[in-house]
Amino acid sequence: MATNRSQRLRKKLCVDEFQELGFELNLDFKEDLADEAVDAFLDAFLKQAMEANGLGYVGGDDYGLVCLQKRGSVSEEQRAAVEAWLKARPELTSVEVSPLMDVWYPEKPINPVA
Repeated sequence: MATNRSQRLRKKLCVDEFQELGFELNLDFKEDLADEAVDAFLDAFLKQAMEANGLGYVGGDDYGLVCLQKRGSVSEEQRAAVEAWLKARPELTSVEVSPLMDVWYPEKPINPVA
């Protein structure tokens, strides 16, 4: 693929200066947790951790990807806020929050800040 792309194409492909960052989550629930408690946790998670920080979540109840609700990148502060919220929850036995990564092309490194 050509690397000499127009700004319009770079924006459409979400590459170079238009790279969008997010992060992955891995959650482990307590084994004896009822389905209703998991549902209540997920409702609270979506409202308090995602919507309150302008974030969107794609995935299941134990694994997913967090990105911005609109175009753009998740900040390190937003990632840290979600991680702190999750680690304070008694329903979970462990939480893994990945470093920020390219949400469109996960294998590509993050562009240095210009």
